[in-house]
Amino acid sequence: MSHSPNPAEPTGHNDLRSKPVHLRSTLLFVVCAFPALAGAAPHPNAKVLAAVKVCEQSGRELLERVVAIDSGTGDVEGLNAVGATYASEFKALGADVKAVAPTPPAVGNNVVAALTGTGKGRIVLIAHMDTVFNRGDAAKRMPHWEGQHYVGPGAGDDKAGAVAAVCALKALKAIGFADFARIDVLLNSNEETGSSGTHDLIQSLARASDLVINLERGIPTDQVLVARKGDATLTAQFTGRAAHSGLEPEKGRNAVIEAARFALSLEKLSDAAKKTTVTVDILNGGDKVNVVPAHAELKADVRAFTTDELDRVEQAAAKLAASPSIDGVTIKTSMQRSFPPWPHNEHADRVIARANRLYAEIGRKVTPTEVGSSADVSYAAQTGTPSVDGFGIEGGDAHSVDDYADIGTLVPRVYLLTRLLMDVGHDPEGL
Repeated sequence: MSHSPNPAEPTGHNDLRSKPVHLRSTLLFVVCAFPALAGAAPHPNAKVLAAVKVCEQSGRELLERVVAIDSGTGDVEGLNAVGATYASEFKALGADVKAVAPTPPAVGNNVVAALTGTGKGRIVLIAHMDTVFNRGDAAKRMPHWEGQHYVGPGAGDDKAGAVAAVCALKALKAIGFADFARIDVLLNSNEETGSSGTHDLIQSLARASDLVINLERGIPTDQVLVARKGDATLTAQFTGRAAHSGLEPEKGRNAVIEAARFALSLEKLSDAAKKTTVTVDILNGGDKVNVVPAHAELKADVRAFTTDELDRVEQAAAKLAASPSIDGVTIKTSMQRSFPPWPHNEHADRVIARANRLYAEIGRKVTPTEVGSSADVSYAAQTGTPSVDGFGIEGGDAHSVDDYADIGTLVPRVYLLTRLLMDVGHDPEGL
């Protein structure tokens, strides 16, 4: 039955019926496409949600097992043990699993697990097995639960990342979903030192894919990453002249004093407006209390969102080195670059928009953010393949004694990851 407006009813600008047809259509599209924005109840994919919930307990147990294994970068025994633990999980899902040696001098095998489906989309998931901790730290620090937080060496950074990958693939198998061309999972053995042994493998997989999802920990609450800084280590070597500190110090040329002055000048190369940071991390020199030090060394961490900024710092440091403040002291600088910058781009925005359409199914939304740390996503993005990061289980306090993974976020985070694999697997267009 048609409805004739009642003359007594208001027809002002707040009445949808008073809108032009094209505007009413637009509003209706927004309400239908984004029910969470319209106040509608969430409408999850029930099969996926149930499958993910089943993995919550096994995910906890897997996290406990891998965190108990020391796997600092370079610890071949520990890395291979962690890799074998994850590999058994992937093999049980029918994946083709390979141990891939890194490029020397990196050590400890990478793990690559591949699932082949019947659809179109090709997706790469990346996590890393290595940590910044030493052998014996797991036993010393006694990994433990603090509510929903599992605290232990590498728990959040990044052993929970591979747990998320395992649970997502388990969910796909449980619901019988294979509408993707290929899903590759790469577990890196040397990320914490710049992935020098794995970046070629990362880029090879990325070039053959439609989307790369890096499973570094998610940032509380429901934040994901769309940009990271590139990083480099700036080294300065100082050579002066030794002399007796008490008898004739004036004959010496103090390399430590020169290094200290140089350090203060380096800090000024930071640029807050461009978010470029130059942080002196190591400064040492001299080995005797009664000798003017003839040698010193400085190392500084440099982070920037653009290659131009890294270039600027390198050139400015070289210019400072050419004019030492103490006559007779020489300074040599060099800068070793690691992860390249990963600037914010439209590809990431499109993936985030797609992710939010899916996350709205359970009434949630991710917020994109940028961080100063670096990660494997930077190498993947260099290939031009759409890439996003921070899609792992949430966590925090990386590289500290309080490193944790929040297992309470496993269900929503893995739901989102699983639905994104399904969505891109079915239709990789428009990324």
